[in-house]
Amino acid sequence: MINAVLVFNNNGQPRLTKFYTQLDTSVQQRLISEIFTLVANRPNSSCNFLPLPPLLASSSTSSTPSEPHNDVPSLVTYRHYATLYFIVISTSTESPLALLDLIQVFVESLDRLFQDVCELDLNFNFETLHAVLGEMIVGGVVIETGLERVVEGVKSQGRVAKRPVNEGRGTGWWECHVEDAGLLDD
Repeated sequence: MINAVLVFNNNGQPRLTKFYTQLDTSVQQRLISEIFTLVANRPNSSCNFLPLPPLLASSSTSSTPSEPHNDVPSLVTYRHYATLYFIVISTSTESPLALLDLIQVFVESLDRLFQDVCELDLNFNFETLHAVLGEMIVGGVVIETGLERVVEGVKSQGRVAKRPVNEGRGTGWWECHVEDAGLLDD
């Protein structure tokens, strides 16, 4: 199960925080800060998987003895694309490689919907960001990872924002495009 999806910029400013499990707001805020610090301090050559920080692991344990141990959040999976960190917090039942694929489809969907997505697209068009996530994950369960189906689902909702006509490539403001920054280069 997916417990949370987080997107940060390189300065640690959250661009998306979506929690699928119940946490106090104060715990969420501390977790957001702790997760970013852990991920941002890792060298680029490190793997994209981390054990969950003790903050969330201790706050998510249930007092109900009938709850399976597998439902406890335990893994942080992330990818760093140019100016953004995409982070998924999940249980041990989720495949880390599948989560990397989920992040890749998420980023590619945003890129297709915005025609070269950048951080400012996410800031000013958060409805589209949430719509893409909603097409892929419902209640912490991954329901769709097909790029074309995700893009078509968001388009059919009418949630795709258009940039103003006078905003173009290379105007300084929009120079953080995914393709320009090498986000989708393999």
